[in-house]
Amino acid sequence: MVTTIALIGAGYRSHTFARVIAAVPERLQLAGAVVRDPQRAAEFAAEHRTTTWPSLAEADLDGVDVVVVAVPGSASARVIAELKDRGPVVLAETPPGVDMAELEALCALERDGLRIQVAEQYHLEPLIAAQIAIARSGLLGEVTQAQVAVAHGYHGVSVLRRALGVAFEDATITATTVLSPVRLGPSRYGDPDEDRMVNGTRTLAWLDFGDRHGVFDFDDQQYRNWARSPSLLVRGTDGELRDLEVRRFLDARTPLTSRLERVAAGGPGSHEGLFLRGYTFEGSWQYSNPYLRARLAEDELSIARILDLTGEYARGGPAVYSLAEAAQDRYLDLAIQRAAETGERVRTTRQPWAG
Repeated sequence: MVTTIALIGAGYRSHTFARVIAAVPERLQLAGAVVRDPQRAAEFAAEHRTTTWPSLAEADLDGVDVVVVAVPGSASARVIAELKDRGPVVLAETPPGVDMAELEALCALERDGLRIQVAEQYHLEPLIAAQIAIARSGLLGEVTQAQVAVAHGYHGVSVLRRALGVAFEDATITATTVLSPVRLGPSRYGDPDEDRMVNGTRTLAWLDFGDRHGVFDFDDQQYRNWARSPSLLVRGTDGELRDLEVRRFLDARTPLTSRLERVAAGGPGSHEGLFLRGYTFEGSWQYSNPYLRARLAEDELSIARILDLTGEYARGGPAVYSLAEAAQDRYLDLAIQRAAETGERVRTTRQPWAG
């Protein structure tokens, strides 16, 4: 079934959403976008061949399944509140609220009937989804440790929680930041125009959940930088996953080392097109691409998936990424920041959204 989507905003993320929607027309359809600035509205409409509305009040949301709120964080909570009685499910960009007060206000709106999901897509990226599938499969035994260096702030916390199998448990957090000089890499708009060094900031945090322990590790120059790479380590009682490699016991006397394999079309001798098929592990699919033949990067595949699954939620399906989960990720993110700034241990407590 096709999910019909409306966008609010015309920034970088809205353009990304629009391109992803256009790449999978059999599953997603763009109804239009709310863009206040007339010139940007005209440009957005021309580029994506869609309707634009000058305000949310004037937007025609009849027949729309999902409204994506992709505005600056300072305005997100206010815009979400304006959608209270409009009908469609709200898919809020991250973070849905910038502080605890906004998060609590949004949770109150949800309790009052507004259906909200959050566009936290990192756990749906093909490789990360495959890695989390292995972590949760039992192959590693009981998972007790994870170290995540794949994304900043609440994004990284989200992956860490899922790798550990943590929901809303309390944690004791210790954190620090260090300068991390590195050569300037590409931005989201292209390759660097000059060759120079920049000072990045690396955040390291230790999260003690009692029976499970997590390490958050991220350098703010890490995205797109050729001299930095993402990494995910998950350790259990019977084995560990380190990026693509899994080491474990086959039995008490037999070690076994296996690898996740990326399967893609478009390489030498392939005439299928350019697209990802998925990730296999020991002959079984840990991630299988539901959008075959769409020319989408792995990050874009995760965006398509969260839009698609939110459409299913709008039609009565299960939650994709709840406001409660996103609020918990942001809460832990803020606690990490506080621990790093003060040098003190921070103890989290159970929040109202945890139920």
